Amino acid sequence: MARYKDEQCRICRREGQKLFLKGSRCYSEKCSIARRNYGPGDHGQKRNKLSEYGTQLREKQKTRMYYGVGEKQFRKYFEMASNKKGVTGEELLTILESRLDNVVYRLGFASSRAQARQFVNHAQFDVNGKKCSIPSYLVKPGDVISVREIKKDNVAIKANVEENASRPTPDWLERDFDNLSGKVVRLASREDIDLPIEEHLIVEFYSK
Repeated sequence: MARYKDEQCRICRREGQKLFLKGSRCYSEKCSIARRNYGPGDHGQKRNKLSEYGTQLREKQKTRMYYGVGEKQFRKYFEMASNKKGVTGEELLTILESRLDNVVYRLGFASSRAQARQFVNHAQFDVNGKKCSIPSYLVKPGDVISVREIKKDNVAIKANVEENASRPTPDWLERDFDNLSGKVVRLASREDIDLPIEEHLIVEFYSK
């Protein structure tokens, strides 16, 4: 799947808000939004009013970038959410939150979703005792995610654990930093998701 390979801070500047794509840098004075709160490029400071379609498109793109998901896969998730009985927009966010790379990030083992995706790709984690190297793997209630035994000396993971020790754990997850593991208690609900996403705009975008 194609990945965005340009400077990630440009994404935040394009959307006009922090998407927390670069971990601790986003909380420091080096954050591009804090230094240059306008769009990238020669015409970045000229913010034109968006049309209804443009607003919906930007919301969809912003959400994709939050979770690091490609267009084709994002559309697949939307179709999955549409086939569920609940509210489509909320079901979509629940599916996105259920991705293994997002869960690794939410548990505090990675400083960003991008780093979590890299860890999973490099087979740093087990799911229910079995190696899993698929970032898009969708977890289920009861699943246990743990750092693989042979990877427990990973310096980056240890540093993240130390840095995130005081960070609150989402209500739908349990974590055990002593054993470098976490458990999915239940799937995330809309109330659990702290991202400034207006999911109804995404539904409207795909409903055209």
